[in-house]
Amino acid sequence: MPRKKQPIIEYRHYSLPIHFPILLLSGERWKISDIKSEHLHFHNHLEIGICHSDSGIMEIKGESVPFKAGDVTFIPRYLSHTTYSSPNEASLWSYLFFSPEDLFQQSFKNSAYSNFEPNLRAIKGLNCILNREEHPRIYTLATSVVEELKQKNPFYQESAYGLMLSLYIELLRIHSRNEPLADQETEHSLIGDLVISPVLEYITKNYMSPITIDFLADLCHLSTTHFRRKFHEIMGTAPLDFLNSTRIEEACKQLKSTDASILSISEQVGFQSISNFNRCFAKLMGQSPKAWRKGAQIEVQSAKASILEFSGWV
Repeated sequence: MPRKKQPIIEYRHYSLPIHFPILLLSGERWKISDIKSEHLHFHNHLEIGICHSDSGIMEIKGESVPFKAGDVTFIPRYLSHTTYSSPNEASLWSYLFFSPEDLFQQSFKNSAYSNFEPNLRAIKGLNCILNREEHPRIYTLATSVVEELKQKNPFYQESAYGLMLSLYIELLRIHSRNEPLADQETEHSLIGDLVISPVLEYITKNYMSPITIDFLADLCHLSTTHFRRKFHEIMGTAPLDFLNSTRIEEACKQLKSTDASILSISEQVGFQSISNFNRCFAKLMGQSPKAWRKGAQIEVQSAKASILEFSGWV
């Protein structure tokens, strides 16, 4: 009997705004076709989706779960999935992306953000789709966040931030009630889908620490050779290149939002030498950290000036 073909899994990376922990994707371009993709995908941030029209299917952890207009979906990061609409339909969506460590860092300083994420191994696909009739508060909070970010009325970020905290806590409560005891079948299913998920989670939370390939391979219970091959197959890059890109992304946030020295930032994000940091930064960003920071700060000052001018303070 031939072996079942393993699905192709793609990694999609989204960068959050520098000074705000929520990314909104909405509009006519976010229509989902009725063509079923043969590729699953996962993200580096948690995803909340709001279906505004039509219906279709989400494939989550081997389950085919139907959705319809008014449903809110909650997809933890590193959970592989895909979405397609019903025949001859094109469902319209809005998406919110965020990470707990960014969302909670202002409210819960020095706390363990890992307590604010659902247990990836215990999640069932059916529990990732919440309909408006059974969960009206979830729908109201999710749509309110989207509207605040779209309309951009005075104090919209403060309002959206507070609504998002309430929304995410409600979602965590629902998942904690539905969370089954992890069993071997559940673990095997997840491992088959995304064997490298422990590494992605570890790098997200510990990118600033010294990390070796052997240590990452051990997290996945794979040999180093097999781990390298599997990681590249899923992510399209080598493990250490992904680690460095995560560090550079965090460095960009600090370069744009703080006055810390480039040396200090390079050390804070995990680089052992400034020369290695400069080389990796130039490779990924196309210019030196100093040049990138100068351009980013001009952009920030320009945005501030526009806001002040619009508000009538200048």
